[in-house]
Formats: sequence, C-alpha cells, structure tokens
Amino acid sequence: MQKSASKTFLLGLILITLFVTSCKSKKIITDASKSKAISSGDIKERYASLLNVKEKALDNEKLYRFIDSWIGVPHRSGGMDKKGVDCSGFTFLLEKEVYDKDLPRTARTMADKVKRKYEQDLEEGDLVFFDFDGQKFSHVGVYLHNNKFVHASTSKGVIISDLKDPWYYKYFTRAGSVKP
Repeated sequence: MQKSASKTFLLGLILITLFVTSCKSKKIITDASKSKAISSGDIKERYASLLNVKEKALDNEKLYRFIDSWIGVPHRSGGMDKKGVDCSGFTFLLEKEVYDKDLPRTARTMADKVKRKYEQDLEEGDLVFFDFDGQKFSHVGVYLHNNKFVHASTSKGVIISDLKDPWYYKYFTRAGSVKP
C-alpha cells in the first residue's frame, strides 16, 4: 500500500513539473503595445496592419478570430482556459480549434510532432520553438506572417511577438508544420 502511494505521489510530482517547466521564459520583449491597439475595427484589417501584409494574405479568418479572443489572457502554468493559459496550452487549443489537429500537451513533446522547416519557409500556422533557461523546447508559439508569432508569454500573457527580435532569436531552436 505504501509503495503504491509513493508511486502515485511521484507520478503527480513529475506531471506538475512538466506543466511548470513547459513555458519557462523570464524576459519577454514583445509587440504588446501593438497587440492592445488591435482591439477595434475589422479583424482582417487590424491583423493585416499589425503583421504588415495585405488583407487578402489573411485568408484564415478563424485563426485571427481565435487569436483576437485570446489576446491579453494572462499566463498560468498548466492553464487551458481564459482565466490563464501557458504557451503549450494555448498552442494545443489553437491547433485543435483552428486546424483540427491533435497535439501533445507540452512544448517539448510538440517539437517531436513537427516536420522541420527552415525559417524562410515558415507559413501561417507553423510552430516555432525556443530553448529558455537551458531547457530544450521549453517554449512554443504559432507562426503568423513576416516573422510574427502568437504565444503565451509568462509576463504578458497571450501576445504577438517578432521572431527576429534579437532576444527571441537567440533562443529560437526549431520550427515546422504539424505532421498529418
């Protein structure tokens, strides 16, 4: 009986650790001021302006409506709702709702489910991964256009950031499309 209880406790501790470490970014440099400015007007018009693309390039209105409904939701380790969400939870929900794709729950295991791409070949909906605090694939986001990606930052919640920002770029480690 005691061995069973200690195994259950250990398993619980491991699961909690995975959720807590799945999005361990400390310093976040973002386009937070722009993400607040996109709260009114036509959705395609607002995001085309933010992403510096023509409106017709944004043919997946479902994606931008999803993002729009999550922008500003705070970060919460292990979170999966609008009270709080972590990076892998947000990515998991976005891929399921927008693309009807099932992914594992952590950034690290999501990285195994992508067909790798060079960054110049990234397309809307591809995943981008970062290694923060020396931990492999500890953060994930979803690529949009022109080096912009949406993710749940630990300090700002759900935001859109620039992949080429020097701080993010030095931690950028993998990208790719979700395997069918």
